Amino acid sequence: MKFTAVFASLLVAALSAAANPLEARDVFDPPVTSPTAGTVWVSGQTQTVTWDTSNPPKDITNAVGKLVLVKDKVTTPLILAENFSILLGSIEVTVPLVVEGSDYQIDLFGDSGNLSPVFTITGSGASF
Repeated sequence: MKFTAVFASLLVAALSAAANPLEARDVFDPPVTSPTAGTVWVSGQTQTVTWDTSNPPKDITNAVGKLVLVKDKVTTPLILAENFSILLGSIEVTVPLVVEGSDYQIDLFGDSGNLSPVFTITGSGASF
């Protein structure tokens, strides 16, 4: 009988704790402002990626950023930068040695991904 009473008390306490609502958090997906459409990057050079941080929510779900290169709407394994504050608004990256093309984008991850406009990368001499 005592076991049942103790078990019931623990169960009620656990369910009460689980019923407390979590604090609401907001997704922050700042638009990429650079590179823009028509931008040309050259492999090996340093470029600055920028994004608009003018309206961040009070509580950001994930404020740790990561920049990934996208080619022809396919995410590549090339991480240009990671482990930076999404609230920085900009970060310098070195343009990787990739196949030349005019179908590249930057995917800015924090809470969610946000793509830059399509831009061009040249200078590698490689093409399909």
